[in-house]
Amino acid sequence: MAGPAGAVPEAAGGAPRSPRAYARRWVFLLVVSLLSCSNATLWLSFAPVADIIAQHFLLSMAQVGWLSLIYLVVSIPFGILAIWVLDSVGLRGATILGAWLNFAGSMLRALPCVAAWVPNTFAFFMGGQSLCALAQNLVIFSPAKLAALWFPEHQRATANMIATMSNPLGILVANVLSPALVKKGEDIPLMLGVYSIPAGLACLLATVCLWESVPPTPPSVGAASSTSENFLQGLKLLLQNKAYVILAVCFGGGIGIFSSFSALLEQILCANGYSNGFSGLCGALFIVFGILGALVLGLYVDRTKRFTEATKIGLCLASMACVAFALVSRLQGQALAVAATCSLFGFFGFSVAPVAMELAVECAFPVGEGAAAGLVFVLGPRVCSSWCY
Repeated sequence: MAGPAGAVPEAAGGAPRSPRAYARRWVFLLVVSLLSCSNATLWLSFAPVADIIAQHFLLSMAQVGWLSLIYLVVSIPFGILAIWVLDSVGLRGATILGAWLNFAGSMLRALPCVAAWVPNTFAFFMGGQSLCALAQNLVIFSPAKLAALWFPEHQRATANMIATMSNPLGILVANVLSPALVKKGEDIPLMLGVYSIPAGLACLLATVCLWESVPPTPPSVGAASSTSENFLQGLKLLLQNKAYVILAVCFGGGIGIFSSFSALLEQILCANGYSNGFSGLCGALFIVFGILGALVLGLYVDRTKRFTEATKIGLCLASMACVAFALVSRLQGQALAVAATCSLFGFFGFSVAPVAMELAVECAFPVGEGAAAGLVFVLGPRVCSSWCY
């Protein structure tokens, strides 16, 4: 992982090897971002059209709900395994494995729509979603490691931001595209086919275009001193690291709240007299302003290196926006105020994500980036989200 400043590796002649940033780092970032976005669209593709799915395939609403919930359930036991794969097999191998799992899951979901002999539609849907859920663990843990190993110091936060924010972008796409594609049961095969295209493209790019897990020459002095503790020893060190534990609890709990907010927003607002359309608008504002905030804050910390200050202030402002939403959403006829608090909650909350992941990597040294980033996602948000469901 990228740790404190150390000696730059020497070249063959004994002279110090200067840090070098390779152009193909952007290809790696493109693959990881596309894979993350595709995985998120597959996660929530059924939820916006749950009633049509249930009616067409004779499923209950609870069964359709489990097609999304399975992501959270799978991530808890297999999250630790994904951390080991990322730090042991390497970034390239983990990305390719995740891409193939994601593509296989997308194809398995579509099988009941193209094969009349399929006896149990729900089993194929759930099998496909489970494969995609396994891929998600590899996908969402990788941005911090990719930024640390491939990007120079002044681009790390920006690269992390782009890869991290691809996931909520995929959620936004699913919430907009699924209702647009599916008006009746006969449109479901079209939706499943459309979502398989980016999954297949990400799989192709990952297999063909990714050549190595680390560049031949590190992009920075910190990356040159990259190291990684033994897997079990690394987890032990993380749990003994007070600064890391505090960050994991605060940021991990925050991701859990954001996930629950996205999943339950419609129920919260509709119970207080707001329409489904307005609830969808608030969800879109939450994500769009979050991506905008992440872009602004990522560029800022790349220049100032004030990761700690940005994380503390961002989490405080996000907490205030969350409290404001909890109060305003209980009032009827306050659509403008509700939309504003959703926008602020996304702007301050999502913007912290890539910065906090970078800070977690720095706090966790000498533990590997995969373990440092992955444990945050395993400990806090998944348990919290599963409990909320």
